Amino acid sequence: MWAAVTGSAGPAIGTRVVDALAGLRPLAPFFCLYVTFGATLGFLSGGAPLILRARGVELAEVGLLQLINLPVGLTFLWAPVLDRLRLPFLSHRIGWIVVAQAASVLLLVALSFGETWPLPALLALAIAACACVATMDIALEALVVETVPADERAYVASAKLCGASLGGILGVGVLVGSYDSLGWHGAVLACAALDALCLLPILGYGEARLRGAGPRLERGSGALARLRRLAGRVLVLGAYFAASYLVAGPNTLALLDLGVSLGQVGSLTGTVLPAVNLVMALAAGGLAARFGTVRLIAAGALGVLASGGLMAVACAGRMADLGIAATVLSFVAGGFLGVPVFNMIYRWAQGPRPATDYALLFGAAFFAAMPLRVAAPALAGWVGWPGYFAASLPLYAAAVAWLAVAVGRTLRADGVAR
Repeated sequence: MWAAVTGSAGPAIGTRVVDALAGLRPLAPFFCLYVTFGATLGFLSGGAPLILRARGVELAEVGLLQLINLPVGLTFLWAPVLDRLRLPFLSHRIGWIVVAQAASVLLLVALSFGETWPLPALLALAIAACACVATMDIALEALVVETVPADERAYVASAKLCGASLGGILGVGVLVGSYDSLGWHGAVLACAALDALCLLPILGYGEARLRGAGPRLERGSGALARLRRLAGRVLVLGAYFAASYLVAGPNTLALLDLGVSLGQVGSLTGTVLPAVNLVMALAAGGLAARFGTVRLIAAGALGVLASGGLMAVACAGRMADLGIAATVLSFVAGGFLGVPVFNMIYRWAQGPRPATDYALLFGAAFFAAMPLRVAAPALAGWVGWPGYFAASLPLYAAAVAWLAVAVGRTLRADGVAR
C-alpha cells in the first residue's frame, strides 16, 4: 500500500497518472487532518497579531497573543494518557483523533457566538480549541510512527506540510481575508465545518491492519534510557524553533512598521507563505534524496540568514520593497527545512510511547521556545528592528549548526546517505 506512493512506470502516461493518484490515496487522511491543523491555528492566532498591530497595539502586547499557541507546547503533559489509555470505540489512535477533533468543532461552534463576549472568555475558548487540535496532532503523529514504514515517512511529512500550508491559506488567507463579508459568526462556523469535514477520511484508515508496517516497539524496556536520549534532542529542536522564530517570525510586524499595508502583509502571511510552503513541501523530499538531508538543511539555513541580513538593511534604510523581498526569501529558504526536520522528528519518536516521544520532541521543544516567541516583539521595540535582526543572525546560525550535527549523527547511525 505505502510503496504505491512512489508511483509506477505504467505503459502509458494516463496509466502512470492513475497509478500516481492511487498511490497518493493513503496520504489523504493525513493531508486532510493537517489542513484542519493549519486552518484552525492560522485562523485563531495568525491574523490577530497583524490586525491588532495595525490598530496601534504595542509590540509587547502583540507578543502576548503567542500564548494562544501554548497548548502546542504543553502536549507532553497529557501525551502519556494517549499512549496508555485506549478509548472504548474505534482503534487506539483514531479514537483519540475523533474525540479531540470533535471537541475542537464544538468549541469553535461555541466561539462563533462570542463576538461581543469579554476578551478573556474568547481567549480561553481559543486556547481550549488549540489544545484539542494539538491533541489530535500528537495522536496522528503516533499513528504515523506505528503504521508507516520509516522509509515512507518523508511522504507523510510532505503531506503534513502541504496540508498545513493549504490550511493556512484557508484559515488566514480566505477566512480572515473574507472577514468583512462573513463576519465573526460565519468565519468561525466555516472553520468548524472544515474541521468536521476533514475528519471523515481518517475513519476509513486501517490502523489495526497497518500497525505492523511501523517498527516493532518494545514495551516498557529501556524507557529511562530513551528519555535520556530524547532530552538532548529536545534541546536541539527547542534551540532551532526559537532561533527560527527570532530571525523570521516577526518579519510581517516589521513590514507593518515599514509602512506596508495590512492588506499586503495579510496576503503575504495568508497566501504567499502557505503557497510557498506547499510547493517546497512537495519538492523537499526529492531534493533531500538528490543532495542529502544535511546539505538541504544547510542550503535552507543560508537562505534564512541572507533574508535576515536583508531585513536588517531594509529596516535601517526604511526600504519597504526590500523588506517584502527579504520576507519572501525567508519563506522559500525556510521551506527547505520543514520536511527534513519533521522526518527526523518521526525517526526520533520511534520509542515505546510514540505519542509521548513526539510530544516531547515537538511540543516540549516548542514550549521551550515560547518565552522568546513572546518576548521577540518587545525586544524589537526596545533595540529597533535593524539591531534586532542583526542580533538574531548568529543565534540562528548556531542553532541550525547544532541541528545539522544532530541529524548527521542520526543518519550515520542508521547507515543512511547524508
